[in-house]
Amino acid sequence: MTAINIRGAIIGTVLGILAAVVVIGAAVYFFYCPCALVSGGWLLGPEVTEPVDDWSAANQVELCQIQVSAGLPHSINLNCMAAAGKLYLSCSNCEGKRWSGAALNDPEARMRMAGSVYPVTLTRLTNPERLDNAWLARATKLGVPLDTPRPDGWWSFQVESR
Repeated sequence: MTAINIRGAIIGTVLGILAAVVVIGAAVYFFYCPCALVSGGWLLGPEVTEPVDDWSAANQVELCQIQVSAGLPHSINLNCMAAAGKLYLSCSNCEGKRWSGAALNDPEARMRMAGSVYPVTLTRLTNPERLDNAWLARATKLGVPLDTPRPDGWWSFQVESR
């Protein structure tokens, strides 16, 4: 083997390994995230097709993951909380975020909670009384003083089975 052939083989091997790392990284991103602060793609898990009338179990999980359609599936971790059986997702400084814009454009989404995936519809709350109810549910779940004022820029979406 000549030096040129050896160099070509080394470069080919390095490029092959680099391509494999990129493909594996993309697969992890798309199928296994959202991970902490990194968004993801498609949410995996058994799908629950029966409608859910009481979402109180959301108060037993730390976070929920929501998948919206933003061209490709886009998923993130969000605070989820329930009150009187209704489920809410919250978002601080939400305006302009990719997921919230996608949810406003197409409210049909998928949500993963405790490993199960639910087809859902998201409705942004704009009524101050309904926002206060969602904020109170959040404060109750997180152990925040109930008289803590709801901050500007805080959004909440009501989640319903579809």
